[in-house]
Parts: sequence; C-alpha cells; structure tokens
Amino acid sequence: MKTHCLPFAQVPHTTRLFLDYLSYTPSIREFYPRSPLFPEWVKEEAARVRYDDGRRKIVADILDKQNRTFGAGAKTFANIERLKQGAFAAVTGQQVGLFGGPLFSIFKALTAVKLAEEATAAGVDCVPIFWLATEDHDLAEVNHVALISEAGIPEKLAVDSHGLQDAPVGTITLGSEITAVVERAAALFGDTEVAIWLRESYRPEETMGSAFARLMARLFADWGVILLDQSDAAFHQLAKPILRQAVERSGELDDALLKRGKALESAGYHQQVKVTPATTLLFEIKDGARTVVRRKTNGTESEFAIGDQRSSAQQLLDRIDSNPGNFSPNVLLRPIVQDYLLPTLAYTGGAAEVAYFAQVGVVYEKLLGRVTPVLPRFSATVVEPKPQRLLEKYRLALPDLFQGPEKLREIIATRTLPSDLQGRLDEAKVALEKSLNGIREALARLDSTLVDAASNAEEKMKYQLTQLEARAARAEVQRNDVITRHAESLSSALYPNKALQEREIAGVSFVARYGPELLHNLYEAIHTDCHDHQVVEIG
Repeated sequence: MKTHCLPFAQVPHTTRLFLDYLSYTPSIREFYPRSPLFPEWVKEEAARVRYDDGRRKIVADILDKQNRTFGAGAKTFANIERLKQGAFAAVTGQQVGLFGGPLFSIFKALTAVKLAEEATAAGVDCVPIFWLATEDHDLAEVNHVALISEAGIPEKLAVDSHGLQDAPVGTITLGSEITAVVERAAALFGDTEVAIWLRESYRPEETMGSAFARLMARLFADWGVILLDQSDAAFHQLAKPILRQAVERSGELDDALLKRGKALESAGYHQQVKVTPATTLLFEIKDGARTVVRRKTNGTESEFAIGDQRSSAQQLLDRIDSNPGNFSPNVLLRPIVQDYLLPTLAYTGGAAEVAYFAQVGVVYEKLLGRVTPVLPRFSATVVEPKPQRLLEKYRLALPDLFQGPEKLREIIATRTLPSDLQGRLDEAKVALEKSLNGIREALARLDSTLVDAASNAEEKMKYQLTQLEARAARAEVQRNDVITRHAESLSSALYPNKALQEREIAGVSFVARYGPELLHNLYEAIHTDCHDHQVVEIG
C-alpha cells in the first residue's frame, strides 16, 4: 500500500475555517485553545482534566455491561479496566449508519486508537472510545449505504425500518426485511469475515444502534475500541446536572453562543449551527419523537415550548429530574455531555465537527470550565488497482476528478486524441507562446503602453486554442464509448456523487475486499502530525 498527500486546499468545499484551523493561523486561535499538533500539548492538557472518581467507576461499569452486550473482545475489557483505574479517553463518534456507515466511520475509530496509543507512549495512559450517536433522529441519513458492486461501482442498499418519525434512530428496530439486505451485501462480499459479521450483527429485532455496535466491536476487536451507547438510561441519570444547567442557564448560554457566532462571522468564518434567541440545547421526547425545546422570554422569566406544549423552567426541571431519559442534548451540547461523562483528553472528528467546536467552546467554558481540544481525523481516498490503472493510463490525479464527470471525459479525450492532431495542437501552443513573446518585446520597445493590450490579445488567442482543443475532445468523446465508461468508472469509484469517496462508500466494502489486514495497513498510514487528505493506493 502506497500513500501520498493531497492538501485540503485542493479538496472541493473545504471551508476557510477548516483550512485556517489546520494551519493554526493567528486569526483562528481565539476559537481553538489547542493546535492540531497533538504531541505539542498532550501532557499539559492531561494535567487540566478534572474527573470525579465516583463517576469514573459508574461509567466504567456501564461500559463493561454495554460492551458485553455488543460482543466485544478481551482487549476492550482490558481498556475499560484501564479507564476504571485512571486512564484518559481519546474520543470520537458517529451516527449509527447501516452496515457501519461510510468509510470515514472506520477512519474515525482508527484515529482515536492512534491518538490513544501516542498519548500512552508519551506517559499519559489513554484508551480509545467510540460514541454511538444513537439519539440522533435523522433516519434518512442512516438507513442506507453504498457498497462496491461486482462492476466496481457503488450499489445503494437501504432498509425499511420500523419506528416513529423523528424517533431516536438507535431505538428503531430492524424487521425481517433486513435479512434480504444482508444477503445482498453478503453476495457482494463473498465468503469473507465481513459477510459473517453482517449476518451476526444485522438481524431482525436488533436495533439500528445495537447492530452497528456489534459490527464495530468485531471490526475493532484487535484495538480494543470501547463503544458507548449514549441512549443508556444510566448515562442520562449521570448527565442530569448538565441537562439541568441547559435549562437553568439557557439565556446565558444562548447569549454566549450568539456572541461567539458574531465573532466567527466578523473573523470571516461560518457558523456550522445557526443560533437564535429562542435556542436551547435540548430535545425532549414527545409522543415518541425527539422534539426541540425552545425558549420564550416573558419579562424576567423564561417559558419553554416543546411542540405545542408550554412549560415553565421549574416544570421542565422537574421532568428532567423524574425522567432524564426523555431528554437529550443537541449537537452543541452533546460534546459537553460526552466530556462530563468521560475523562476526555481530545476529540477527533471531520471538518464539520471541527467547525462545531469553534462554537461550543463558550458552552464548555461555562459548564465544564475547560474546552476539550478537537483534532482532525484521518481522511483518505482508497484507490484500488483498476482505478489506479486508469489514472496512470490517462495521466490523471485525484483533483482531475473533482471537476466532475463531464469535464473528466474531456480531459481523458484530450489525452487520447490522435497523435498527429495532439502533436499539431502542442506545436501551435509552443509557436503561439514564442511568437507572442517576440511581439511583446518589440511592442515594449515601441510603446510600453501597448504591452497590456498584447497581454489581453494573448489571453484571447490562448483561450480560442484551448476551446478548439476542447471541441476536438468532445468530438472524440462522442465517437469513443470507452472514454465515457472509463470516466464514469473513475468518478463512481473515487469521487461518487461529486463527493469524497469516504463520505459515500461503506468502509466494510473495502474490508471485505482486502480482509481485516486492510485496517492494520490504514492504521499504519495514520500520522497525527499530517493533516492532509491521503490518497491510498492498494497494490
């Protein structure tokens, strides 16, 4: 396996916020207390973590029980014991997508393992924890997956799930229809361990959350990744102090978030989550659906609305006390709940999560007194042998694919034009450049004010020549079906739906095709001081 770097500045849709965070420019530092270079601050940060010993024991016991249910391996329980005895946590998390979700779910888990290993080697005992976002309620995001088909292109599989609209996805039960979906996946994967793991994990009567956890436990048994299901009633009971403060200090927190949002925009950055004066950081389960809790100010008092129900602050607090399992944090409070429950040394996530942390720092400061550092997860595109051969044949690089399938066809066609025509076009470019250089020099001697006019004329002539070459390429595309097939094949494999592969294709597809040793090879490719996107070539 070979890897090479592609700077995120060359990756489409990368935000300025993320780029400035990666380079840790001065303008970004007020929003992130730590740089993305973990070794620089790991020991110093460990000294700042405050975590109650009594809570540590309770959390470890809950995690032991959960991971036994998931079928975790011996190394996971050894890591839970380390946590119980005082270890810190390198945390990541993800929605519980079908069959483990997109490839980046695997990258997240492996990055957490790498961070835990590096911290431990530096003298800070640390274990990897994967937070299962079972309380998210966007079923449409997690009930489908794209697997690599026999033809090497993504094939979408989806499951019809049983549950109320806007119910927490982790609670949605799989019915008998999951069997056919699993068998289709198994047919694509053949006689592999992954096919066995899918059959063991995704069964009728499992939930989206429990099935995801069972699969992840098998994928990461060698590293002892600890899985945490946030929907456990025992965790809600422990998190009551944070849930209560989200109500009691709702106005203060909202004001801080609004101020932070203005500061981000003034610095030229975006807000990942829009905050309004009615924002609170909580959801409440109402008639089975996860419903936003909104705040209304009535004089000096705050009133809260959950759907069409109105509650005073005290009524809401009473409900939290009596039934905390009915309440869950939104995306801006979830990290705080997570790091109240865990001795988190660092969290690792993608660009969107990094953007969340620019906002939630103010909530961390008010509720925990410490902002957990965020670190970028490993990011990569996996290039299998067939796409690699096509890239080499047409002298392409991954950024060529970022221009879209139509432009890619033109690029390929340009590079497959008849040699005599391509030669003539190349000769014309060289001759034009040479002639125009001479004209520009002569004009400069005659009248320097004419140089700009010469430059404008040069640009127009070069443009016309480029357009002629493009028209020739389009003609080649029309008469050569192979070009279209190859362009579609490359786009589907490496930039499907005009998005990074890691966001569109399931990680289990690659593990099935190359065996669990692929995970070990990817793990070795992770370097926490390198924050570029990686192009991983599989030989």
